[in-house]
Formats: sequence, structure tokens, C-alpha cells
Amino acid sequence: MARTRTGIALVFVFGLLPTCFGLQEAVRAQRNSAGSERSSDTKAQPSPGTPGSTAADASKSVLDHFAWLEGRWRGEWGPRVAEQSWLGPKAGEMLGVFRLAEGDRTLVIELFTLVEKSDGVDFYLRHFTPQLLPWEKSDSTVLNLGEFDANKFDFENPRDGMPKRSILTRIDADTFTSRSEIIPDGGEMQVVEITYHREKPAPEKPSVGSAGRRKTP
Repeated sequence: MARTRTGIALVFVFGLLPTCFGLQEAVRAQRNSAGSERSSDTKAQPSPGTPGSTAADASKSVLDHFAWLEGRWRGEWGPRVAEQSWLGPKAGEMLGVFRLAEGDRTLVIELFTLVEKSDGVDFYLRHFTPQLLPWEKSDSTVLNLGEFDANKFDFENPRDGMPKRSILTRIDADTFTSRSEIIPDGGEMQVVEITYHREKPAPEKPSVGSAGRRKTP
């Protein structure tokens, strides 16, 4: 039952971090290349060591390529509202929280991290009830970063299919899509794709006192 609930939750989310992926051999080869296809912004940049590349490109960590996620995001999946909030890269990791709600009911809360490793980035996630009771009774789910470029990041689960693959595609500075491929034991693959939009802070309203004042001539 716990495994089934976890699978349902994973359909909701990033893997949600949220198109098909290459063969596992290709993924391993990409991870061993230590991010040879890195790019510093939404436009594709030359890989380190190629003409036109810079020292900054070569020294940039893989995790820094996810810095654009920092902030608050909102997406819709049918009648459900999905929200994400990310802290920027620091000390080799990024921290995020996710909430899925339908009407006045919270369906699931998720805590996740992107952790930089010597061969790339791993994505860890756990699900909780609103009372912070964990859904998973074992270790957190882990997905490994495979192929990636400036706008597309592919993750794969080496252990099971809950989810098996997830992909993030950056559309522009304020929009990204997350696609998840769930393969339950003995079941058919399920695909969920959600589009997220950045939530920008509301402009500050001037105080009543300052708005009513006039400058003295």
C-alpha cells in the first residue's frame, strides 16, 4: 500500500522534476564526462575546451546550472494546484518544497534536494502528509542526472520505476515543464507533464501616510 501511494505521489511531482531518455549506457557515459555539455544560461554555450568557451564555463559547477529554479513556482494539473519553492545553490545542494492541493484539501507535501556529487547531481525526494507523517518507510527516492544542456535536464532512477525517468525543460526565464514517467510493477507506463510559471512578488503598496503627503515647495 505504501509503495502504491508513493507511486501516486510521484505522478504528482517533479518527477514531477518532471520525451524519452537515452540508453542506460549513454546516461552512464554522460555522467562520467562530468558535465561536458554544460551551459551558463538559457542560450546554448560552447562546452569547456571548445573554441569560444571561457574559464568561467570550465569552473562552473553542475549544480549552478539549476540556479534558475530559485524562487516560487505554480502549475495546474486538472483541478489540482501544484506549487514549488526553491532555495538557490549553497554548500553543494539546493533545497525545495512542493505542495499539491485540490480545493481546500492538501493532497501531498514533498521535500526534495539536488545534491552535487563528483560525477554530477542526484535528486532526492520524500513525501509527507500535512501532519508531516512520511509516506516512504525506507530510504528516500534518488534519481541521477544524465544528459543535460542549458535548458533540458534528464534524470533516471537506477533502482525502480517510481518514477523511472523525469525531465525538466526550461521554456524561458519564468516558465518550465516537468515530465515524469512512472512504471509500476507489472503495470503500464504513466506519463504526467505539468507546466510551471514563476510567481513574482506583488509590488509594494505605498503607505497611506506617504501617499497622502505632498512635497513642500
